Amino acid sequence: MKALFAEIDSLLPTEIYGRVTAVKGLLVEIAGPIHEMSVGSRLLIDSGEANPKVPAEVVGFREGRALCMPFSGLEGVRMGCKAVISSRESVMHPGNAWLGRVVNALGEPIDGKGPLSNGGVPRKLRSSPPPASERKRVGPPLDLGVRALNSFVTCCEGQRMGIFAGSGVGKSVLMSMLARNTRCDIAVIGLIGERGREVQEFIEDDLGEDGLARSVVVVATSDESVLMRRQAAYLTMTVAEHFRDEGNNVLCMMDSITRFAMAQREIGLSIGEPPTSKGYTPTVFTELPRLLERAGPGVEGTGSITGLFTVLVEGDNHNEPVADAVRGILDGHVVMERAIAERGRYPAINVLKSVSRTMPRCVPPEQLPVLRKAKQLLSTYTDMEELIRLGAYRKGSDPTVDEAIHRFELIDDFLNQGKDEATSLSEGYLQLANLLEMTLD
Repeated sequence: MKALFAEIDSLLPTEIYGRVTAVKGLLVEIAGPIHEMSVGSRLLIDSGEANPKVPAEVVGFREGRALCMPFSGLEGVRMGCKAVISSRESVMHPGNAWLGRVVNALGEPIDGKGPLSNGGVPRKLRSSPPPASERKRVGPPLDLGVRALNSFVTCCEGQRMGIFAGSGVGKSVLMSMLARNTRCDIAVIGLIGERGREVQEFIEDDLGEDGLARSVVVVATSDESVLMRRQAAYLTMTVAEHFRDEGNNVLCMMDSITRFAMAQREIGLSIGEPPTSKGYTPTVFTELPRLLERAGPGVEGTGSITGLFTVLVEGDNHNEPVADAVRGILDGHVVMERAIAERGRYPAINVLKSVSRTMPRCVPPEQLPVLRKAKQLLSTYTDMEELIRLGAYRKGSDPTVDEAIHRFELIDDFLNQGKDEATSLSEGYLQLANLLEMTLD
């Protein structure tokens, strides 16, 4: 009944429409009763009997006209086409029936498994995060199943982490390992602006039947409109919030947040925003925290959303604008480097440059000496690596360097992990202590 009442409330009493007056690139200008429209309102542009209606969203106003962007192609749209207001705000109705399903950015099933039942409560796509004063603290350490992360970049329930890497370094493979191995109640996975051919591979090979059964996958491939790519990110977070409010510990993954930023940049440039750093518009840096802050611990009586977001760094520059902005918002970052991948170690995580801001408080005290020793040896070897490779270092000159040389390959083998392997938190600590010949008190 709640769902029925919500649908009745969302219905408009009369049909209100405007007319298409201009199409500039992907931007459609609508004249008419714009006082009935607001940013986020949904329209259906009637492009004739031979063509389906084109869904669009109001993204701004200019000179007495509404500026809209379509969710699909504009084929058949012409001057004077009727644009009917279908709803005044963007809402979705996620529910438990969504588990095990693959949907697009509009919440429509694309997995061939038939219609999708909606939940009872409508949820705004662009909702606000829980009040900071009412949020719980992050929970206990979360087992991600990846040795390098569990041991050196420990993540807690309700934490938000970024995975920073250039193209072809292995972000998607690492995400597939996390999707399959992380200990959580429900996983919500957003594939935003990714290659279309990888979707089925990810669902069938990486998630598998068991993983998919506890997951909701939201897909917007790179060939879809900018509005679909942006909305896929909002829908991913909205679905995660639904399951969080039901008391679940949710793993929310997005691949990648950079595609969301690029989509928002295209929208901003289309409506006349001034470009700033690398062409990104001011609203990009407004929308990023509004999206990412929605992940994290919920209020008392609810669950949490652990957020893992990939960031595609352009030209392997980890200080480019989006990477820099995201790193300042999240609770930690995982740095993947091309040089590590090129020498055959996967996942190609640089544990010395990766940081978890909750780690000092969540690691058991008896593990800290082991982690300090391992990082010290890795740091020493990295500092002396060039001299060692050139043969300029003479064995016996420094006992610490000698030990670093002796242990480096062992630690490197420890950090190397196959795609189908999984190592728990406790197993990882024990393996690391054994290779360093230390005991866990």
